[in-house]
Amino acid sequence: MTSLPTRQLGKSGPNITVIGCGTWAIGGDGWKYGWGPQDDWSSVRSLRHAIGLGLNWVDTAAIYGRGHAEEMVGKAISGIPQNDRPLIFTKCGLRPSAAQPDGDPQNILRPDSVRMECEASLKRLGVDHLDLLQFHWPDKSGVEAEDSWGAMADLIDAGKVRYGGVSNYDIPLLERCEKIRHVDSLQPPLSLIDRRAGYDLLSWCASNGTGVICYSPLQCGLLTDSFSAERVALMDPRDFRLWHQEFTHYAPPALQKNLAFRDRLIPIAERQNASVASIALAWVLSWPGVTGAIVGSRSPDQVDGWIGAGAVSLSDRDLDEIEGALVELAVGMGPTRPPKAG
Repeated sequence: MTSLPTRQLGKSGPNITVIGCGTWAIGGDGWKYGWGPQDDWSSVRSLRHAIGLGLNWVDTAAIYGRGHAEEMVGKAISGIPQNDRPLIFTKCGLRPSAAQPDGDPQNILRPDSVRMECEASLKRLGVDHLDLLQFHWPDKSGVEAEDSWGAMADLIDAGKVRYGGVSNYDIPLLERCEKIRHVDSLQPPLSLIDRRAGYDLLSWCASNGTGVICYSPLQCGLLTDSFSAERVALMDPRDFRLWHQEFTHYAPPALQKNLAFRDRLIPIAERQNASVASIALAWVLSWPGVTGAIVGSRSPDQVDGWIGAGAVSLSDRDLDEIEGALVELAVGMGPTRPPKAG
């Protein structure tokens, strides 16, 4: 087992490794935002490999493959002694449409729906409690945020959930929830390409004692060493990235700019004796207020490509070069450099 750096999740949460296992991709192609068909055995091996290397939390969601990702997590942790198991984080609030199961999920956070999804996740995962339950996206069914968050508080009081968090919430919604019960964590997107959380969300969380676990820190694979335009061309037609704005061939300049920027990270990676993916992750982890980053993998060798990111410390020279490339190539949105802590 590798000794990985840890940080406390907010002011009262557990200590978690700065990188955790993501499971979006291993959910497969059973929903609109899937990554195409997956090898379940490879997915389970990948999770077990990451856990064996010391990652102490897994992030999943009920909607990933309409429950399939949670089932894979359940298989991966089955047989691991209770004291050696990773913390299990999952999400609720995105439900498949009965009329269009493969269409856009519905954002539903009714209290009865939250409770039902919690019970279903517990069953699929094979656990008696969730270490962190998060609302995946804000409700769009007309439910007040206070009512939804009240249901979360009830689940915590009942011992079904240890900590409560939200994903993709803005500050006004966070403040409404905070009046009902402390928001233990926020899960926003944050990468070298999507830097918008750096405007104000991260500083709000740091001031409020709310932990931050960032998703898509490698921008769905774009900021990895082996990604290429040829790989996009060979993607399964059911892989949602084919029509994502950062990947699509309908707007090739975006993909070309992103890959050109990725290539600008190579000299930094060589100086650090690290992978390009590790440099991209280290940049995300250098933001004050960030607790950890979610990184998905579908094979053990992918885990080996980024497991060392927690040990990478970016110098002022590194940050200058990264900022210069972001500005020169006009890549993405958001602040181009993390502020100094303190």
